[in-house]
Amino acid sequence: MGRFARLRLEIMMLCSILFALTLSPVDAFDKVRGVNLGGWLVVEGWIKPSLFDGIPNGDMLDGTQVQLKSVTLQKYVSAVGGGGSNVTVDRDSASTWETFKLWRVSENQFQFRTLQGQFLSSANDNGLIMANADTPGMTETFFIERNNSRIHMKPTNGSYIQATTDNVLVANYQFQPGWDDDNVATFEITIVSNNLHGDYQLANGYGLEKAKTVLAEHRKTFITSNDFEFLWKSGINTVRIPVGWWIVKDPDPPAPFVGGSLAALDSAFAWAQAYDIKCIIDLHAAPGSQNGMEHSASRDGSVDWPSPDYISQTLDVIDFLSARYANNTALLGIELLNEPSAASVPLDMLISYYKKGYQIVRNYSSTAYVIMCQRIGNADPIELYQANIGSSNVVVDLHYYNLFDPSFDNLTGVQNIQFIYNNRAVQLETLNSANGPLVYIGEWVNEWDVTNASKIQYQMFGRAQLEVYSKASFGWSYWTLKNDQPHWDFEWNIKNRFLLLSSSSVKLPNFFLVAALSCGTFLLTMSGFTR
Repeated sequence: MGRFARLRLEIMMLCSILFALTLSPVDAFDKVRGVNLGGWLVVEGWIKPSLFDGIPNGDMLDGTQVQLKSVTLQKYVSAVGGGGSNVTVDRDSASTWETFKLWRVSENQFQFRTLQGQFLSSANDNGLIMANADTPGMTETFFIERNNSRIHMKPTNGSYIQATTDNVLVANYQFQPGWDDDNVATFEITIVSNNLHGDYQLANGYGLEKAKTVLAEHRKTFITSNDFEFLWKSGINTVRIPVGWWIVKDPDPPAPFVGGSLAALDSAFAWAQAYDIKCIIDLHAAPGSQNGMEHSASRDGSVDWPSPDYISQTLDVIDFLSARYANNTALLGIELLNEPSAASVPLDMLISYYKKGYQIVRNYSSTAYVIMCQRIGNADPIELYQANIGSSNVVVDLHYYNLFDPSFDNLTGVQNIQFIYNNRAVQLETLNSANGPLVYIGEWVNEWDVTNASKIQYQMFGRAQLEVYSKASFGWSYWTLKNDQPHWDFEWNIKNRFLLLSSSSVKLPNFFLVAALSCGTFLLTMSGFTR
């Protein structure tokens, strides 16, 4: 064999070794380094407030709490006992009996729900307004005329409601009322809170056709393949994708929800496969709402999920998602329920649901991780470690925020960081050493209640969280990829260097691949195939 031939053979052998190394697991999946795709397939108005800008009477969405005051009597409308019986107009000040939750029927038609859950009703023959309807219908629906903070109300098939000198409400005012202080059919409306801006409020606020247009554009543009490329380059290996229960009914979910989220989720899996990113499907919104918040698509803040019918429907959703994605190579796990409320969801009921959900996932996959979120509120995650939910690939999800609790309100930057090391780290060490599920910090954020914090302080806070949360046996996921509030926005944090990921997590060109390509080019040159 000539020297040239021997040299070419040796180079070919070197190329084959280098190429093999490009296929070696140098970037093998170890723990989750993830980001949540919040505000995409489950709407949260605070993440992208502009989604709600075009809704008429946008301060009177489902769940808005209002109080009504007669301008002539200067007394508040009150559901006696919080609902279930009479309505009076005799209160000098307003509290819970005088506060009503709106159920929106259209931009000008509303139902009024009392503290105890009954609705104002005009069903009485004499037009007397009561608070005794358990289910709303036509006689519980009122047309609202509005002039800034003053309103007129009338049943959909009756006369205007007036406040009488007997301090009751009667729908028998047959004239067109004015807006002056002496008109018995005129009321002052006070918006006590308008805090729910979720899928229910958006879809019911716009109406079906307009909501379809708004959400189609949002789902198409808010998260794209470019975002997965950015995540991959940033060293992120997992996305946690919140979905709502209505995805199982796509493309025609029950009113007021809008179809299209299933196709978007399919796209996310395709993008994830293209960039070697894993997916966790997170059931963020269960039927009936598991926590009364906008991100669980609650209509008015009520928590109705803990019922046999709703739990059965939720298990059907888990079955649907498991069947559809179990064999998809991008699937890492399924989270059975996000943030159930400790105050409203009994532990025994939740554990029973988790056990059934675990078995459903196992019917389709022996390897997919089954993730259980801790109850939010006054609950210790150790309660799930003692529950014996399943035998393999079980994960408990904890959400760590130095926010939403008065204990964080006055902490300095240094004290916040100390809390991460002294409290979070200790809890993680305890749970990691427990003989049970893996530990996952499924939500955390590089934000706090420190006024005028510097960029360096944010970097130190982020570094402390990354250092501690990286010790969680399953890993962590940042909340969230995109957000109108910059410090909640992962992309903004990375690009503006307020959050510094370790250099080892950032994707760099594969040296072995570069070397192998160089070898191949050299061989082709020697063989006369290139100029």
